[in-house]
Formats: sequence, structure tokens, C-alpha cells
Amino acid sequence: MGLDLKNTYYKTIGQDADLELKAQIEAVIVDNPAYGHRRIAMHLKLNRKRILRIMHKFGLKPLRHRCKLFKKRDGETKAIDYVNSLKELCPIRENIVWVSDFTYIKYRGRFIYLASVQDFYTREVLGISISRFHNRHLVAEALNDAVQKAGCAAQYIHSDQGSEYRSHDYRTLAKSFGIAISMSDKGSPWQNGQMESYFGRFKEESGDLNRFESLPELVEFIYQQVYYYNHQRIHTTLKMAPVQFKQAARRKLS
Repeated sequence: MGLDLKNTYYKTIGQDADLELKAQIEAVIVDNPAYGHRRIAMHLKLNRKRILRIMHKFGLKPLRHRCKLFKKRDGETKAIDYVNSLKELCPIRENIVWVSDFTYIKYRGRFIYLASVQDFYTREVLGISISRFHNRHLVAEALNDAVQKAGCAAQYIHSDQGSEYRSHDYRTLAKSFGIAISMSDKGSPWQNGQMESYFGRFKEESGDLNRFESLPELVEFIYQQVYYYNHQRIHTTLKMAPVQFKQAARRKLS
């Protein structure tokens, strides 16, 4: 009897993990309907054999297109190519350049995604978005939140070249705010090192997030941590908290 209960337990855990991954794959396919299992695996940073197994198990299939020969129109390009404007910019005040990225948080067998927008000069986290899925809505909401909280828009928004940041919705939103898009070179995560460093510290200082009994408790904690980072935590480079640095910089300009 004990063995049967143990087997049932592990079987249930495995089924829950499969359902979780199924939901993640479906979210990727919604935004990228032509992705096969290889590109889905790259997108989710998971083993492609595992992705293929789940897709077969639940009958998940990408949208297939018939190959069509067409003549390229004058002025038509295959993809929009964004340059890394950070290579030429050195902001000396706030709201010139914002940097953005997202990370995953593993919580009780599920993935929670956190997107953030940070001022490159003050290091203040201006906008955040929390979701069960990482897609164009996640990053767009973080940018919109940043504009609302800052009361204005930056001149540039920098990110990596992820499909979320290249989506039509995100690009249209940035354009509506009058923000120019800057992107790191492909395969160059260090070119967005400020956000990489922030998320690394965030996870290190947050500890084991499974200690929270519910998702709302975790979300509340994330907002508390962002407030602590902005208003109280001394930043090594700034020698003070980001909001304190921003206020001091404003006094110098006044």
C-alpha cells in the first residue's frame, strides 16, 4: 500500500509538471504560431526532447504555411533591424535611456515571469509587470507602467532582441510614447548587463520564494522588494538608494 501511494504521488507531480509546461508552450505558440519544437525549446530555454514529448502528448502543433514564391517589393525588408544605441549614449540625467528585461521565478512548480523597466542613469526601477507567461503583453505592460509612474517617457528604451520586444504591439506602444528602440546585438546579454545584474541580486536577496503560501503573497513581496531597492537599499555604484540619487541629481540641476 505504501509503495502504491508513493507511486501515485510521483505520478501526480509529473502530471502537474506536464500541464505546467503545456501551458507555457501554448503561450509561446499564441505569439509565435509557426514555431516548431526546436524554436519553442530555445524560447523557453528548455530541452527540445522534453518540449517535443509534451507537444506529442497533448497534440500541440505549430501553424504550418505552404511555401510560396513571391517577388520582393521595392523598399520591403525581411525584418526590422535595431541598433544598440547604448554604445553611443552616456546619459547624465534621468529619462534619457531606460533598460528593460524579464526573468522567470520558479514558485511551487510553476513559472512566474517578472518584467522590469529601469532608468539607466538613476538605476530606479520604474515599471514592473508580473504574469504567468512571458509574451508581448508582459513587456508592454512593464513599459506602460514605467511611463505612468515616471509621468513621462524616456528618449530610448533598451532591451535584448527577444521576440517579445520585437513584437508589433511592443514596438507600436514605444512609438506612441515617442520612444526610440535600442537593442543589444544578438547573443550579447552583457550589453544589457545592468538588468542582468539587477535580476541576479533580486533573486539572491529574495531567498526561497516557496515560503509564501499563495501567489498573491509572492506578488506583494515582489512589490515590497522593488520599493526597498528603490528607496532604501544602498546601490554600490551610486553610494545611496536610486531614489535618493535621483533627488540629489535633480537638486544639482535646479
